[in-house]
Amino acid sequence: MIGATMTEHVPVLAAELIAVLDPQPGETAVDATFGAGGHARLVAERLGPDGLLVAIDRDPEAADRFSDFAAQAPCRTRFVHAPFAQALADLGEEGLRADLVYLDLGLSSMQVDTPERGFSYATDAPLDMRMDPGEGFTAADAVAHWDERRLTRTLREYGEERYARRIARAIVRERERRPIETTGELVEVVAGAIPTPARFASGHPAKRVFQALRIAVNDELAQIDAALPRAWNLLREGGRFAGLSFHSLEDRRVKRFLADLARGCICPPDLPVCACGREPQAELLARGGIVPGEVEVTANPRSRSARLRAARKLAASDGEADR
Repeated sequence: MIGATMTEHVPVLAAELIAVLDPQPGETAVDATFGAGGHARLVAERLGPDGLLVAIDRDPEAADRFSDFAAQAPCRTRFVHAPFAQALADLGEEGLRADLVYLDLGLSSMQVDTPERGFSYATDAPLDMRMDPGEGFTAADAVAHWDERRLTRTLREYGEERYARRIARAIVRERERRPIETTGELVEVVAGAIPTPARFASGHPAKRVFQALRIAVNDELAQIDAALPRAWNLLREGGRFAGLSFHSLEDRRVKRFLADLARGCICPPDLPVCACGREPQAELLARGGIVPGEVEVTANPRSRSARLRAARKLAASDGEADR
């Protein structure tokens, strides 16, 4: 979800997403999450007046952007304000069936580029990081109250931070002296906790810490784990799914989920006849995933880590994937 405004927004891997989803007139599409609406606009153009686009976003600011989008959309539209795992479950309970569902994971640049949201390590702002400001727990709360062990585990698992223990220890030590309430204060602590040669070895020294805290505050990985089977179960037979991720923790989940669906027989290789009767539920549409080309990365450096994976549903399997 990369972009700044509805007019300036350039969605990542847009042409590739349209190619694998192949939206057709009159179909139903589910967009999770809406963000700045870049992908939604391209999909809506292909759905036409008889089509339906259901957009999901937990960020209330997306509702205002969606109102502008809906007023001009060439198809029928609907907006659901909720975390996408919950929204997908609710849509399934309603009985909605979709021809295409796509998950645009991670953080919107519109959130990063709004300093008061506290997502960016580049500007000093309140240490917030909530995708939905109506939810109570912030990154400042985590930094203030989690013990060293939990902070270490969070930074290591969600940020893949090499110096997780050193940074966690520095946070605990600093908060005993004064509260850590802004992004700038946290960046200062992180920079002072890691060895000097490592501070600028691979990007900003606080990049992984901010990623880890953001994922934890918004429970992002649990959202993905719950959302993937629910998205798949919304699809009609022949429906198409796509997942667009921006770091390895997201991509790994999408990859494993689709690979499991695409797998057929799981009998031991020395068994002469299949005894499990397992049939593939999915046809992979982008083996290995699709990544941005050099031109796109040059124009939009934030797209560098993006990867798109997609699959087509081969057979009705409501409930089978939701395990």
